Amino acid sequence: MDIIMLLTIFVLALMVGMEIITKVPPTLHTPLMSGTNAISGIILVGALTSAKFGNPVMTNILGFTAIILATVNVVGGFLVTDRILKMFRKRD
Repeated sequence: MDIIMLLTIFVLALMVGMEIITKVPPTLHTPLMSGTNAISGIILVGALTSAKFGNPVMTNILGFTAIILATVNVVGGFLVTDRILKMFRKRD
């Protein structure tokens, strides 16, 4: 019963997040990406802690999954930010 409730909350959070993201105007994407990178960094630290100190197998699996997803998000955010900053550099 606990897992069903947790999965329901996860799916609802996913749907609310997607709805919010689709409503953001394009001019706000870059500032929001910086904030998202900071949040993903915090998630990464929490996931590392969870994977290290969690005793149940499910905690380790979810911690590892959070580590992978947060790392992909942080690296992707930095790559996109670098690409945006290259647009503002002087061309030779």
